[in-house]
Amino acid sequence: MTVPFQAPSSARPPARPSSRRRSLRSLVALPAAVVMAAVGALTAGTVTPAGAAGAAACNGYVGLTFDDGPTGNTPALLNALRQNGLRATMFNTGQNAAANPGQVRAQVAAGMWVANHSYSHPYLTRLSTAQIDSEIVRAQQAIANAGGGTPQLFRPPYGDTNATVKSVAAQRGLTEILWNVDSQDWNNASADAIVQSVGRLTNGQVILMHDGPANTRAAIPRIAQTLAARGLCAGRISPQTGRAVAP
Repeated sequence: MTVPFQAPSSARPPARPSSRRRSLRSLVALPAAVVMAAVGALTAGTVTPAGAAGAAACNGYVGLTFDDGPTGNTPALLNALRQNGLRATMFNTGQNAAANPGQVRAQVAAGMWVANHSYSHPYLTRLSTAQIDSEIVRAQQAIANAGGGTPQLFRPPYGDTNATVKSVAAQRGLTEILWNVDSQDWNNASADAIVQSVGRLTNGQVILMHDGPANTRAAIPRIAQTLAARGLCAGRISPQTGRAVAP
């Protein structure tokens, strides 16, 4: 138990430092980067801790992923994600990237990460090794040509994979990414059901969603609310671990 210090009655109480001096002294225990930002704010007369508060709110990260884009639905999807402060990984097919290069650039401009979802969306395990390689390489080229950069992540269509598919992707510098939670939006899941799916995510996990369904777009504001209520933030997917991490 700590007993507050009490000065003798005959002692003269020490002079209280000014409010600005007290504020500066309180910074000693803070990390250097925070101190520098706060000192600058004190000089201007105010302290704005919004950045620190935002960082503290992220107790974990999850990977929001959207397959099969870009399409005519992509602008509305990107708008919903931006309005709700969410970033996601967009697993684009090469043929859609080639047909909609402006939307690939829009994905990048909106802060999304662009990834490879094959060129024509086949069941890859039914193809020869050479055909699998062609699907992956052509998609890489189409996405790069559309302004999406060089993807590091690959998701096989339908989650249809085996050792050969995974090996071919790895030879092309790609990490295969599946998912931990399936939103079932491809199966006409309601917006409520999609939000409930997001509620099952834990730190580092990835959820499967798609570019096209209207219910998915309608769910996005509540997806953001659900994550925030649980202290989770939308992160990028690490090519090293396949898990969601800080952007």
